[in-house]
Amino acid sequence: MNIEWVKVYIAAFFEVFWVIGLKHAEGFWPWTGTVIAIIISFYLMIMAGRKLPVGTVYAVFVGMGTAGTVIADILLFGEPLQMAKLLLIGILLAGVVGLKLITDDYPEKGVES
Repeated sequence: MNIEWVKVYIAAFFEVFWVIGLKHAEGFWPWTGTVIAIIISFYLMIMAGRKLPVGTVYAVFVGMGTAGTVIADILLFGEPLQMAKLLLIGILLAGVVGLKLITDDYPEKGVES
């Protein structure tokens, strides 16, 4: 597995935390954690985007973050579990996996970072 894709996955993982933090953080320490999650998330996404196609990186980042946030809402905050939601998350993740599969991990040499 390409280390750049690992960065995208970790960035999406931290995206879930900062999105939750934007809604639920109250007080200094929760907001500090939210800001740290934002910094880590965007730093890793930007670093991956230097080596991988940025459009695909962003789509995978947002898709995985969105799915993770919806799942976290269901598991942690009592959001109602609906089959339609699960179906749509599955479609979203299928699109993310499809983009990842058709993306060349090593773009043509004419493009310098």
